[in-house]
Amino acid sequence: MALSLPAIMRTTAARLSALYFLLFALCAVLLVLYMTSLSARMLTAQTQETINDEVLGLARAYQRGGLPVLVRVVEARSRQPGANLYLIADTNGQILTGNVQSLEPGVIETEGWTTEPFSYRRFGEGELERQRNTAADQNETPPGQSEVQAEGEKGHNAIALVLRLPNQMIMLVGRDLGEPERFRAVIRRSLMLALGMMGLGGLLIWFFVGRAALKRIDSVSEASRRIMGGDLSGRLPVTGAGDEFDRLSENLNAMLARIATLNEGLKQVSDNIAHDLKTPLTRLRNRAEATLSGKHKTTDYRQALEGTIAESEQLIKTFNAILMISRLEAGYSSESTSRVDLAAAVRDVVELYEPVAEEAGVTLESSVEGDFAVNGNRELIGQALSNIVDNAIKYSSDATGKPAVRVALGRVGGEVRLSVTDNGQGIPDDADRARATERFVRLEKSRSQPGSGLGLSLAKAIMTFHNGRLDLLPTNPGLSVVMGFPARVDH
Repeated sequence: MALSLPAIMRTTAARLSALYFLLFALCAVLLVLYMTSLSARMLTAQTQETINDEVLGLARAYQRGGLPVLVRVVEARSRQPGANLYLIADTNGQILTGNVQSLEPGVIETEGWTTEPFSYRRFGEGELERQRNTAADQNETPPGQSEVQAEGEKGHNAIALVLRLPNQMIMLVGRDLGEPERFRAVIRRSLMLALGMMGLGGLLIWFFVGRAALKRIDSVSEASRRIMGGDLSGRLPVTGAGDEFDRLSENLNAMLARIATLNEGLKQVSDNIAHDLKTPLTRLRNRAEATLSGKHKTTDYRQALEGTIAESEQLIKTFNAILMISRLEAGYSSESTSRVDLAAAVRDVVELYEPVAEEAGVTLESSVEGDFAVNGNRELIGQALSNIVDNAIKYSSDATGKPAVRVALGRVGGEVRLSVTDNGQGIPDDADRARATERFVRLEKSRSQPGSGLGLSLAKAIMTFHNGRLDLLPTNPGLSVVMGFPARVDH
């Protein structure tokens, strides 16, 4: 897939990023408008307050000495650096004194605050303009006058308070808006620059993050295509970043590993059925042919049918065990779970197998250190324990001393352990102990004993179903099969 802008825009992450960016841009524009408007209102209010203070000072001067004193004060204040606007005009609007050379028409005709900013020119600006023209002719600019000249070209704006004196003369006190306008322009430019930089950064981050996300998705898609093509050993890439892509890949990899295990188990079951069930089926066929060939007595036919029934029952048990193992390993079972008293289960199994052990000349004893309960299925746990005890009785018959099987139940840390230990030859090789719990696996020395090789495999599947474990440990001599259950949690 090409990592183009349209491809990135089709991703959910990119669309969400675009929506967030638009929302951010709208908020930023509203913030710019609000800040500039607020700063303008604050500066206007401050300007009006300054003008009011100036008017009060001039009013006191007029009260002290009339018009002559007022004119002297206005002239003195007009000459100060950064002075406000001062103007005294006669009744015809002719400017008598102040620092204002000309005004926008109609400004002093209405008493009170000017409704809109007006334009004006100060005294001396004509001289500055002549100097600028001369410097332009000479291709040089007088030092420090470039900004003043630029403002002169644009003109000045101000707000003012117009008053009528008792003698009907006109007084204007105002303040230039150049500084507030420059301040507002600085704020506007700063906010717009910040908005532009953040917008550009947002677009870059959006593009590169979307590109990286699209690359991750492409790698997952490529791995998925390989897996769907039959390569079940393939896994989705995990970068180690710990983000949502890694968590999804880890979960899917665990699922793929589980599927691969189940497929391998299915293949093993098919192979094992083809090899291990071929012998009993051949025996059934040979027995039937031998019975049908020649003349036999009724008792011979009866014995043949009884043998066929017994062999068929063993085959049915084998298939039932295979189905149970597959169902448990797949994580699905209709069996209900509840509180299971392991001590009672041990007593029942020991009582059931005591006659079998006695007939085989094996001593069967149990050791239960208290009452222990787990969450599980009593029938499944009983079946697993029965399989293990049955194996222990069969394979302890080759013990060097008196054959014995001991069933023990106790707690080790946070785990309840149920162990079945015999003193037979055991399984000394580690590789053989690992293989002993696989389906249809029967070690060479156990071929002489009856069985299908599914007892320990079924026990392991049952322990997996109960979130437990099944361990085969050498005891020299003998073997100890340990069933480890997690501590019971009441539901």
